[in-house]
Amino acid sequence: MIGDKTMTMQEMRVLYDLSIYNCVHFGPYTEVIYEDQQQTRAMTNIQIAQEATQLGAGLRACGIEPGDRVLVMMLNCPEVIISYQAIARAGATIIPVLPLLKGQEVYYIAQHSGAKAIITSPQLIPLLQNTLVNLPSMQYIISTGITSDAAARSHASGMPALLAYSDVVARGADKADGYLGDLEGITPNPDDTAVMLYTSGTTGRPKGVLLSHANLISNAVGGRGPEAELEPHAMEVQLAVLPLAHAFGILVSNLAYLSGAKIIMHPRFDTTAVLSAIERHRIEAFAGVPAMFVALLYSPEAEKYDTSSLKYCASGSAPLPVDILLGFEKKFNCPIREGYGLSEASAALTSHGANMPRKPGSVGVPIPGVEIRIVDEHDNPLPTGEVGEVIARGPNIMKGYFNMPDETQSAMRNGWLHTGDMGRFDEDGYLYIVERKKDLIIRGGFNIYPRDIEEVLTSHPAVIEAAVVGIPSARMGEEVKAYVVIRTPVDAETLMAYCREHLANYKTPSQIEFLSALPRNAIGKIDKKELRKSHVN
Repeated sequence: MIGDKTMTMQEMRVLYDLSIYNCVHFGPYTEVIYEDQQQTRAMTNIQIAQEATQLGAGLRACGIEPGDRVLVMMLNCPEVIISYQAIARAGATIIPVLPLLKGQEVYYIAQHSGAKAIITSPQLIPLLQNTLVNLPSMQYIISTGITSDAAARSHASGMPALLAYSDVVARGADKADGYLGDLEGITPNPDDTAVMLYTSGTTGRPKGVLLSHANLISNAVGGRGPEAELEPHAMEVQLAVLPLAHAFGILVSNLAYLSGAKIIMHPRFDTTAVLSAIERHRIEAFAGVPAMFVALLYSPEAEKYDTSSLKYCASGSAPLPVDILLGFEKKFNCPIREGYGLSEASAALTSHGANMPRKPGSVGVPIPGVEIRIVDEHDNPLPTGEVGEVIARGPNIMKGYFNMPDETQSAMRNGWLHTGDMGRFDEDGYLYIVERKKDLIIRGGFNIYPRDIEEVLTSHPAVIEAAVVGIPSARMGEEVKAYVVIRTPVDAETLMAYCREHLANYKTPSQIEFLSALPRNAIGKIDKKELRKSHVN
């Protein structure tokens, strides 16, 4: 409690209420300790809330209006979560962008969304200035770590205005009256869009998933009733290594506000840095994707560090092999709670709760407030044990896809989100995901849409056509393999280098196989199922 202010979970209505709840419920404490190779810095929950309010007012002073869209493209740092809260306070929509993306990928998101500004870091300024030149909707590049003079020197004709992040915060300092309420003149509605999360689906171009304030809050609260207010709060020490631009990372950061967690934040996942942080900070929990648990399990340095403080871990974004789960738990004496979800669900649909039996291979049970069915191709419910498509409904399900009414209608048939994933329930109500979407590749927790890679490969003058599939990988879950038909001689390394020039590195194929012709089905479509079957490790 701060002064006479109180707030319950049930009273939260918009995204920045998570921060307000954290401040009034837990009082001042060190919320984030950020560590990278150059620095360590700490921020309290009050400092974060105050800076977010000032940045939000500064964005308003720059002309960011309710309903406008603002990109955030940075490696993990406190300014990412501050920016998310600030954009919400300004009544605008947050668009998280992975800092791994290349120019043409960023351009598509900026152009398709009509974003007015981007908040970023100095390392990405050259990429963004080259990418966003002459894009009419984009007015500002706001960068941390630069001065007003540096911003002025770097500006060029046709480019968005370059502003120092600190200047925008300062511009809003005298307009932000406290941090426990709305900015003057701004009262977002719970049904307003808070986040537009671009994700590669199974058809077409990347889609902007529209998530409302109510979607995100309901998923964080998990449908808990008033009794949740009476539960003891451990205020755990947690490690943040998931990308904050990822749906899973956003959910975990939202949950941390509600638990009063102390967060040790790293810019990226690094095995040695993680092991060191666990020992130094006595970290009790962290959330990761399967590739992280694989790296830790097989790290030769793990024995050098004291990791006995770990109480539990959470895994999501991709299936976790049972052998990895069991091996990790044995090595670190720490259970892994596996869940399931997708961006369109804000992002969790199921979980293994702290006080429920765990079933390795399962992704747990539906979270409170969420209903899941397993259906056949005609949407008829299937009995326990039978495999069908996973569909879901609940307060966390997206509003739809931005400017894609046909795709929205297809995904949200009859009031249910059709995930495209195949699964089954057991007799205890635990969900098992047995197949993933037909074409989507999930590598280390990142979604990769094959068409993006195929378009790049076929743009190479030596390539006639290409087909890309996911192949099993013990380390990353899946790797990217390309099958290519060529017209003139070219080697695999040349094509991989070409892909790296045009795509994020994690999307670049790890294998390329040359064929004289691609297999096709009866109506002439490339038969990717046959390609997957033909792959030999």
